[in-house]
Amino acid sequence: MSASAYRYGPFHDGPDPLAPPYDVARALDELGDDVLSGASPADALRKLLRHGAPGLRGTDDLLRQVRERRRALRESGRFGGTLEQARALLDKAIGQERAALFPDPSDDARLREAELDALPADTARAIRALADYDWRSPQARRTYEELKNLLRDEVLDTQFRGMREALRQMRDASSSATAAAVKDMLADLNDMLAADERGEHTQEKFDDFMARHGHFFPDNPRNLDELVDSLARRAAAMERMLASMSREQREELAALMAQVMADLGLAAELARLNDALRRRRPDLDWSGRTRLRGDEPLSAPDATSVLEELADLEEVAATLAQDYPGARLDDIDEEAVRRALGRSAVDDLRRLRDIERELERQGYIRREAGRLELTPKAVRRLGATALRRIFASLEGARSGGHDTPDAGTAGELTGSSRPWEFGDEQPLDVVRSLRNAIRNGRVRREPDGRPALRLAVEDFEVFETERRTAAAVCLLVDLSWSMTLRGTWGAAKATALALHSLVTTQFPQDALQIIGFSNYGRVLQPTELAGLDAEMVQGTNLQHALLIAGRFLDRHPEYEPIVMIVTDGEPTAHLLPDGDYAFDWPPSRQTITLTLAEVDKMTRRGAALNVFMLADDPGLVDFVELMAKRNGGRVFSPSKERLGSYVVSDYLRSRRGRRRAG
Repeated sequence: MSASAYRYGPFHDGPDPLAPPYDVARALDELGDDVLSGASPADALRKLLRHGAPGLRGTDDLLRQVRERRRALRESGRFGGTLEQARALLDKAIGQERAALFPDPSDDARLREAELDALPADTARAIRALADYDWRSPQARRTYEELKNLLRDEVLDTQFRGMREALRQMRDASSSATAAAVKDMLADLNDMLAADERGEHTQEKFDDFMARHGHFFPDNPRNLDELVDSLARRAAAMERMLASMSREQREELAALMAQVMADLGLAAELARLNDALRRRRPDLDWSGRTRLRGDEPLSAPDATSVLEELADLEEVAATLAQDYPGARLDDIDEEAVRRALGRSAVDDLRRLRDIERELERQGYIRREAGRLELTPKAVRRLGATALRRIFASLEGARSGGHDTPDAGTAGELTGSSRPWEFGDEQPLDVVRSLRNAIRNGRVRREPDGRPALRLAVEDFEVFETERRTAAAVCLLVDLSWSMTLRGTWGAAKATALALHSLVTTQFPQDALQIIGFSNYGRVLQPTELAGLDAEMVQGTNLQHALLIAGRFLDRHPEYEPIVMIVTDGEPTAHLLPDGDYAFDWPPSRQTITLTLAEVDKMTRRGAALNVFMLADDPGLVDFVELMAKRNGGRVFSPSKERLGSYVVSDYLRSRRGRRRAG
């Protein structure tokens, strides 16, 4: 084949097969942005799947496509097309017959004209009255046969999608042969459904049925369930079409359909089939009404198809919205999406599902008791991301700062070195390591004659550093609802995760405890913190939080204490002797007294309390100033955007201060 025989163009049959797979780690980072802003993991994942990402449509885009398609269908036409077409053919046949009778002066011609004049105005009754009429005009006879074929095709296609085309392919057969073929198909179908209800159906029986009658079902169902689903959705749509028409239209079309079924001898089998379909799919809407706003008259089959597609769109929209408890993308029926939106929408849906599944498979998220949670692996990544952003902001605030992965893992250099041992985190002495390799005869010659130095483990030396004092770090985070109302909860959550990442990765000898407080104080694990929302309760129980922090410091008596408090409100709750809590607003004297008592205990432990105020309420300012005066700690008023930088900087400053003091 010559080169000119090839043609190149865009690939349209689904997603680009050569495109790289979607980066799940990037999906986690995008999900993490919302978590760090205060959202729960479930809400963050739902937002990611709704909005999508660059190169990936989300469920909101699919929903938008559903709404546009639904609007187009509602404006595609109106009911009554079959009635109008039947009436037009009937009037044409009568006109042709009158034209043939008019020149004839006989009494027979006049009697025939009188019979035509007496025809009922109702189309169905008029057609029934003409069933035995002996047409004088050959053209009128052909038009009337065309009318009967139209009604046969339209009525059967209304019940069975694609039947019209199947009947057209049988147009060389006689009407009686056609009716017999349809009747045999219905009888076999009803027998197969009855056998299935008795538990006697097999796939072989279905395959045999399709071998004999498959030309009536162009959608090629693979099993009985698929066939029943297709037929039931079609039958329910037909019932909704009839219910949606005006009373006159409904009665006229129902009469026409009944007449056609009776003429073909199919009424009993169709009634039997509809009863079986209703029993199998009672979940479908069999009686709803829909309004169509278009100007073009739709035939009964086309109107039924519109309503069938609208039902698919409603089903897809309900599952795409994912607004019910425990919703997952696996709930969405791919076949319904394909019918409603096409192949490309199914491909987008599969890619979205892959994100959700891969996040679970790769250990970033898990479901516990129906709740979506971030795993420790994901929390470490989110904490590292938050910390990286904080260091980036610190770099912007002052020159010379660097985001160094091992910053802080060693103390000040002493000027001497020693052989490397497993687990050492001290900086590598490159010069002495290379010199050791040369002394130990590690120099080799490459094939081209160039010298090469091959180092072994025993050649490495590391710098010796000063021993540092470990710290016991307590971060107290306000969980009261006002944090959410002021929009500061996300910043507090990100700060806590960043501090956890900094301590565990760069200062592992330090001990860290994160304590949340609202009406009560409680210790927060990092995985819990990532998915935590501010609590819709009254109370800012700083007393209980300080009590918990004091117990933590007492378990680490040899560690230097660092206590940081992030809050936007003065204390309004305290513990009662029975373990309950008391809430008062404005704060009661007892609440302030008990909270300051815990502050004094911290002072005696040698722990300075550094407070990061996220509001400037007079009551909060007065209390914090009083606490600082009694304890000696510092007070900061950062914006929520700078909170992380302040807390991390304060922690690092405290470590540097201790090192100099040592």
